[in-house]
Amino acid sequence: MANEDLLLRRLPHDLAAEQAVLGSMLIDAECVKQIMDKLKPPDFYLRQNQDIFEVIHSMFLQSQPIDDITVGAAMQKAGLYDENVTRSYLDQLVDITPSSANVMAYVAIVQDKAILRSIAQAAGEITAMVQEGVGETSALLEAAEQKIYAIRRGQSAQQMARLQEVLPEVLDRLSEMSEHENHLPGLSTGLSALDQKITGLNNSDLILLAARPGMGKTSMAMNMALNVAKNTGKKVAIFSLEMSREQLVMRLLSTEALVENNRLRTGLLRETDWEKIAGAATVLNQLNILIDDNPMLSVADMNAKCRRIENLCLVVVDYLQLMTSAGNSRRGGENRQQVVSEISRTMKIMAKELNVPVICLSQLSRANEKRDDKRPMLSDLRESGSIEQDADIVMFLYRDDYYNEESEERNIAECIIAKNRHGETGKVKLQWSPEYTQFTTLDKRYGDGD
Repeated sequence: MANEDLLLRRLPHDLAAEQAVLGSMLIDAECVKQIMDKLKPPDFYLRQNQDIFEVIHSMFLQSQPIDDITVGAAMQKAGLYDENVTRSYLDQLVDITPSSANVMAYVAIVQDKAILRSIAQAAGEITAMVQEGVGETSALLEAAEQKIYAIRRGQSAQQMARLQEVLPEVLDRLSEMSEHENHLPGLSTGLSALDQKITGLNNSDLILLAARPGMGKTSMAMNMALNVAKNTGKKVAIFSLEMSREQLVMRLLSTEALVENNRLRTGLLRETDWEKIAGAATVLNQLNILIDDNPMLSVADMNAKCRRIENLCLVVVDYLQLMTSAGNSRRGGENRQQVVSEISRTMKIMAKELNVPVICLSQLSRANEKRDDKRPMLSDLRESGSIEQDADIVMFLYRDDYYNEESEERNIAECIIAKNRHGETGKVKLQWSPEYTQFTTLDKRYGDGD
């Protein structure tokens, strides 16, 4: 017990700053409202200071007058009053605080010390987990990352902004967009007709691209990633839980070189193919595309990796249902919908915190195959949970020739925009070139005579 007390005494704290914060609130009730959303009782190191802050917080919520007399009475009513200590301590807080003018500086000191104590506590818990040796190493690593990330997330509260502060930023953004030819607020997908519908890939958006297997959703996501990387020069992160990194690079090579994917897979290449491949490889070598093909990827893993990438502009995840949640295993059956909902919500939070668009691929249930019109709908989202709610844009891919061999629209895909927070819904027809795993806008590459 003595060792524990010694350890506690060594934890970072600043009693003078804590007392100055409390004293400021006691002598100036106006500054209370500035502090209430900045600190929590555990942010104070001394238990007595925690109790005083908690009582002031409760009084603030009830719109009660706050000074050393009223706070003392409230503490007595709450059973937190010591006749020999509390009254004199409240008087001391008032006496040692000449002014509340610097209260936010005192708050910052208390916050910093509280963060350091949280880090120390997390480090102790991580050490204990390692010493106990319970669980797999990967699970322990994920738990450790979660503890540190929880500290960061708890300290990332954003201040409310006045309209007058935000307006100049919006006007600057409008001016910047007006100077660009495409007039898009977001990153171009490379498909002009689709860009017009969704205004490009916008920062902090979670974009869900869903389809039945074989429709080409991975190819479309890779097309977008390739276009963004080429146009921006920034980094694009691709997390593939289904395909290996070699398979993905093969697709990118096929798309860029316009060499049949089947020839690349089999090695049956012509001399002209090698020339195209060499040119495409030169282009791809200059792009900042990062690929992670870990099939056991969790949301925490992805979040941690993305946070370490500088100059990141886009994240692609293939695909949602293969991911694991913050826990260390995939839960099945009745809990699976809850797990997928948790994953989608965490991914939306990640998109907002990283301030980049996140394209997440998703499987669809077989419900559409039971209908005469097999075009997907929002209700077809597999294990949907809150996916539809969390996503800013939901797009479906549909090819009529996939279901109907006699279809007049051979290799024509419909990109159905079922949800769009930035504009209208609807559909865009695209040319699908399966030999190159490539989607293109019909009016851009294919004329009426083709």
